[in-house]
Amino acid sequence: MLAPQDVTGVVLAGGRGSRMGGVDKGLQNFNGMPLALHALMRLGMQVGETLVNANRNLAAYEAFGAPVWPDAAADYPGPLAGFLCGLAHCETPWLVTVPCDTPLFPLDLVQRLGEAALAQDAEIAMACAREEDGQLRTQPVFCLLQVGLLESLLAFVQSGGRKIDAWTAQHRVATVTFDRPGDDPRAFFNANTLDELRRLELP
Repeated sequence: MLAPQDVTGVVLAGGRGSRMGGVDKGLQNFNGMPLALHALMRLGMQVGETLVNANRNLAAYEAFGAPVWPDAAADYPGPLAGFLCGLAHCETPWLVTVPCDTPLFPLDLVQRLGEAALAQDAEIAMACAREEDGQLRTQPVFCLLQVGLLESLLAFVQSGGRKIDAWTAQHRVATVTFDRPGDDPRAFFNANTLDELRRLELP
C-alpha cells in the first residue's frame, strides 16, 4: 500500500476558465467555500504534502495555506503544464493531480490509484468513471504519477505535445474504475459553467 507521506497532491487551478466566462474557476463559491479550497482540503486528507498550480490571483490561492506555483510556460498550455509544475516541485516519490472544479472526488482516490500502481508495477495510475451518458471514460486529470516522469513529460511538452493521453500512452498505465457499489456517481462531475456548479451544490 502506498503511504500518504509518499505522495504530494497538486490541485490544478491554472486554466483560463473560458467556459465560465473567463472567471478564475478555482475561486468560485461552492457551498460557501472556494472550489479550489474544497479540492485542497479533500486531497489533503489523502496525501502527505499539497500544493496548488495557479496562474492568476496567486495571493488568493496562497491564503489557502499551501504553496502556490504558476506554470513555467506562459499561454496556459493546459493540464500537462500543471502536471509538469507539480512534478518539478514534488519532493515525494509520487504526485497525484486533481482539478479544482470537481469538488466531490472520492476520499479514497489516492489509496485506490496507489494500490493499482503498485499491483501492476505502473508508472501512472489514472481514474476511470461512468459519465452522465452512462459510458465509462478515463478521467486523465485524476492521475497518480511517479516523480521520475518529469524528464519524459518535459520533453513531450517542449516538442509541442498537449494531450494527456498521448503522453501517458508512452508509459505503463494502470486504469482504476470507480464504479463500485457505494461510489458516488457524481464524484468526477466537473463544473465547467456556473450553472453546473449550482447543480453540484444540490444534495
